[in-house]
Amino acid sequence: MAIEFEAPKPIVQQQYVIKTVAENMMRPVSRYYDEHEHEIPWDYIEFMHTAMKASGAGSLAPKEDKKKEADPNKPKRPPIGYQMLAHMLEMLAWGDVGMYLITPGGGLGAAAVEAAGTPEQKKKFLARFAGEKPTFAAMCMTEPQAGSDTSAIRARAVLDEETNEWVINGEKIFVTAGDKSLTEYEQTGRGFIVVWATIDPEAGKAGMRAFVVEAGTPGVKITKLEHKLGIRVSDTAAISLQDVRVPFENILGSPTVERSTKGFKGAMSTFNATRPLVAATGIGVARAALEFLKEKAAEQGVEIRYGLPRNQLTNLEREIIDMEIMLRSAWLMVIKAVWAADNRQPNALVASMSKVKAGDVVTKITQRVVELLGPLGYSREFLAEKWFRDAKITDIYEGTGQINRLVVARQILGYGRKELS
Repeated sequence: MAIEFEAPKPIVQQQYVIKTVAENMMRPVSRYYDEHEHEIPWDYIEFMHTAMKASGAGSLAPKEDKKKEADPNKPKRPPIGYQMLAHMLEMLAWGDVGMYLITPGGGLGAAAVEAAGTPEQKKKFLARFAGEKPTFAAMCMTEPQAGSDTSAIRARAVLDEETNEWVINGEKIFVTAGDKSLTEYEQTGRGFIVVWATIDPEAGKAGMRAFVVEAGTPGVKITKLEHKLGIRVSDTAAISLQDVRVPFENILGSPTVERSTKGFKGAMSTFNATRPLVAATGIGVARAALEFLKEKAAEQGVEIRYGLPRNQLTNLEREIIDMEIMLRSAWLMVIKAVWAADNRQPNALVASMSKVKAGDVVTKITQRVVELLGPLGYSREFLAEKWFRDAKITDIYEGTGQINRLVVARQILGYGRKELS
C-alpha cells in the first residue's frame, strides 16, 4: 500500500491564506512587538477573529466534521481537524510565534474544554469564540511548587453545598494568555480560564479536576506579567484565586465527584492533543531561521548541490542539508501524532516524541543558524537572533523535554511512576 505524502486539498487551500497573513501581517511587525513587550497587535487579533469566524472555525480547538454525505455509499472523508491545525500553527509560527500565541480562539483553554468537557459544556463555552468580539481562554496548571509534576498541585476546590458552588483557592503561574483571557478589554468578548485544582488533597492525582472560571469572577487577580527571553508579545501571567466561587456545573466533565483518576487523565489528554501542535510551532520557527540562512547563502553565490556524496560538498552545504533532514523528520513525527489524534487513536507516546524531537530540532537549528551567520546572526538588524530566543520555549512549556522523555520511556517500557521517575 502506497503512502500518500500530499496534503489534503482543504489544508493546501488553508495554507495559501495563512501564508499571506504570516508574510504580510506578522513578519513585518515581528521586531516591533518583540521590542514592545506586551503591546497588543489589535489589527492582527481582529483580522484573525473575523477570518476564523467567516470560515466557521471559531475556536482553535479542532471540531469534528458533522456534515452528512449525500450518498451513503460514498466513502467518508478522513478526519483532518488536528492536521489542519498543525499546518496552520506551523505557518503562523513561521510568521511570528509570539503573535500566534495571542491568536483569538481559546488555545489551551479551549483545548481543555474540548478534551474534558461534556457536550453541553463544549456547546456553552466554545460557541463564544464565534461571537462578535475576539475571545481568549487560558489553562492554569503550573504552580510555584508544581511545575512538571502536575499531580502535586495545591489549588483547592471545595463544594459549598448551601449555594451549590465551588470555592477555589490557589496560585497559578506561567499562564499563557492569562491576562487577555481575564481582562475585559473593550475590544474583546468574555473570556475564561480553566483552573486545575484538587477536590481531595489526600487523593493525589485522583483528586484533580478542571473548573471553568469566567472573566470578571470576584477573587481572581493577575499578580504579575512575566518579562521573557522570547515570545515577548504573548502575555504570561501569574494568577491568584482567593475564595473564587464558580457554579457547580463549571466542573469539566461529569459533575459526579468520584475518587478516580479521570480528572488527571483529562489533563493528560489535553496535553496529548496539544503537544504535537506546540511541536509544530517550533518547527515553524526553525523553518524561518533555516530559510533565512539559505537566502543569505544564495546571496553569496552558495548553491546547495543536493545528491552529491558528502565528501564532495562544502561544510556549509553539509550543515544545511543536515538541518533540513532534522526539520523534516521532526515534521513527520508531528504529522503522525496529529493523524492519530484525528483518528481517535492513542497518541500519548508519539505526542511526547514529537514534542521532544521538535524541542531539540528548533533549539539546534536556530543556534546553528546564528553561528553560521556570524555578525548577521547576532545583529538585531535581522530576526535570526529573535528566532534563537523564541526557540527555547518549545522545549519548556507543555511539558519540558525531560518530562516528555520520561513519558516516552514509561510508554515504551510499561513502567509506572514508581518504577521510573
